[in-house]
Amino acid sequence: MEWPDAPTAALATPLPEVTITITVTRQPQTAFEAGASVSVVTAAQARDALPNQPADWLARVPGVVALDRQNAAQDLQLSVRGFGSRASFGVRGVRLYEDGVPLSQPDGQGQTGTLDWWNVQSLEVLRGPMSVMYGNAAGGVIQVFSTPPAAQPEARTGLVVGEHGLWAAMVEGSGPVSDTLGVRVQASAGAADGQRQHSRYQREAWRARLQWQPSDDETLNLIARQVRIPEAQDPLGLTEAQWRDNPDQATAAALRYNTRKAIEQTQLSLQHEWRQGAQRWQWLVYGGQRVVTQFQSIPAPPDSTVQTQATHPGGVIDLKRRFVGADLRWQWQGEWLARPLNVLTGVSVDQLNETRRGFQNFVDEGATTVLGGLGVLGMKGALRRDERNTITQADPYVQAQWDVAPDWRLQAAWRQVNVRFESDDRYVVPGNGDDSGQRRWQAHTPVLGVLWRVRPDWHLHASVGRTFETPTFNEVAYRSVAGDETGLNTTLQAARGRQVELGSQWRWSRGGAFNLSVYEVRTRDEIAVARNSFGRSTFQNVGGTVRQGLEAGLDMAVWPEAATGLRLRSALGWTRARTTEDFTSTSAGVSTPVPAGQALPGIPRHTAWTELAWRPQPTGWHTALEWRHQGRLWANDVNDTAAPSSSRWGWRLGWRAVGSTGPTTAPHTWRIDALLRVDNLFDSQDVSSVIVNEGNRRYFEPAPGRAASVMVNLQRGW
Repeated sequence: MEWPDAPTAALATPLPEVTITITVTRQPQTAFEAGASVSVVTAAQARDALPNQPADWLARVPGVVALDRQNAAQDLQLSVRGFGSRASFGVRGVRLYEDGVPLSQPDGQGQTGTLDWWNVQSLEVLRGPMSVMYGNAAGGVIQVFSTPPAAQPEARTGLVVGEHGLWAAMVEGSGPVSDTLGVRVQASAGAADGQRQHSRYQREAWRARLQWQPSDDETLNLIARQVRIPEAQDPLGLTEAQWRDNPDQATAAALRYNTRKAIEQTQLSLQHEWRQGAQRWQWLVYGGQRVVTQFQSIPAPPDSTVQTQATHPGGVIDLKRRFVGADLRWQWQGEWLARPLNVLTGVSVDQLNETRRGFQNFVDEGATTVLGGLGVLGMKGALRRDERNTITQADPYVQAQWDVAPDWRLQAAWRQVNVRFESDDRYVVPGNGDDSGQRRWQAHTPVLGVLWRVRPDWHLHASVGRTFETPTFNEVAYRSVAGDETGLNTTLQAARGRQVELGSQWRWSRGGAFNLSVYEVRTRDEIAVARNSFGRSTFQNVGGTVRQGLEAGLDMAVWPEAATGLRLRSALGWTRARTTEDFTSTSAGVSTPVPAGQALPGIPRHTAWTELAWRPQPTGWHTALEWRHQGRLWANDVNDTAAPSSSRWGWRLGWRAVGSTGPTTAPHTWRIDALLRVDNLFDSQDVSSVIVNEGNRRYFEPAPGRAASVMVNLQRGW
């Protein structure tokens, strides 16, 4: 059962099931007809997940591991079928999009922290070989869609309060400006102290969307948004002993150096789509700026002289990134040999211009030498790095679907990936020469698939594709040689591989669905952490890896003939990820051989999410019980430390009221939603995520204990 977001008196009666059209495959169709592993999560399904907790949305998708670090300075740890699991910061290996606009840069680096989940209408997740249609670093694709302008004027406000100083608030207005122009404007803010020491953050965001639709065949969208995180403290990871002794503590170095991050991102995009008979044209242009300042715990004098070396880039990262891009595509739907054919072709161009500077994370007050006098830690000191970097991507692509027979469909796609890194070193001093350089990667990423409609309610699909993943610029930004880290790591190669998938989908009456997929991914030149210490990561290629897995998703009404209002949803995943070649891992200056067959760190063998929800009517009381399981997480390549498996329960109780006021000819509708949510019912002490190969063995990022929160939403329409 789906419940619409718009306030209306019709909410008092049950609504029929809604067929959802997906666009993540670029050829609009239902997920059942996609011939790929595609999952859709709508706001109506996930409205009871707190708006500022994206992990709660993504937990509903099999094959996706969304580990909430409980650390706003480091973003969500997100992986799809193991792609992205080794990321020490942000998201890599998974392409992120919002309303068709890339949130991942040309090098594959992205962030979920800039998304405003208050405004999400739905998200689509594409897994498996078909994701390579998106080119570089497309181990999976997550498309987020915001709510469009409302057909009638409406206003909405929401508030979330919880333990540990959590609060988040939002106000929004939407409606038509004229017969063809609509607008939606939203502003939000939030903050929390965090359960762990030194984990406070603040967040502010605004967003505006104009939608012009002069006819049913033409739409233009202008979207502007900004996100500011003026301060997000970083408590860093804990050793196993520290976690077991007191999971709420921060690492001593985090307090001493006041580790923290500040982010500001502004973005503007313009999209135009129009249809002419069997043809559809789309173009997109976008641009923006992202500014990041991060204070790390790199040791400073007198503890260590490492930052006094001419080649060391310091303990403060100062980034300013300006990005622009465009995507032009043409689509045609017709027939070939009297059978339906859908062809799409286009070109995507993206460029990132980065000013990367590094500073010492201390100032030496009144001293004649850097090792003397009174030092002040956790402040921006002397300049130690200054570069101008450019990343460019220009990719043509083509894809097609051809129904060769009533029950058979062939699918194919091809993309030419062209990625170029350039670095202009502006910090040339005695002992630190010119580190300017460039790298260029090219690859073809083809994919081929078939869909067999065994019965109207049962489909099978199979696909195979070639993967390609360059290092992100953050991964090539530092050499892996201790004491000589400044400059591009030109030894890093792109990871290349092959994906194979077999899938089955069943649908039945009253919206029941069951999906099952098995897959294998083989990769060579896998990119992994070479060293991770003092808040700094460097990377290397580690040879071959293999990932084999199974995913299952279930969504069904319980006793539908009795109209109980009970619904069961479940997402299960099993992954066996391991190395296929020997390599060497270095931690804290000690090199350790890693034999073939070791498990890849950061990838749980088992994941499970199950929800039993009771909602007899769209209005009134509703409740749900939720269970999550996460398997053991190896913390390093040598597999000598792991976060134990965990199971956590959650419960929620909600209430909704709708109504109308004013004259019957022009009623004013309203809606109230209230929710009480309790996470980690049994107050278990678990690890949420691990920092892979952390050099000081501070791998563990604890999960919070039992916590309650309350959410209230008010909506009024005219």
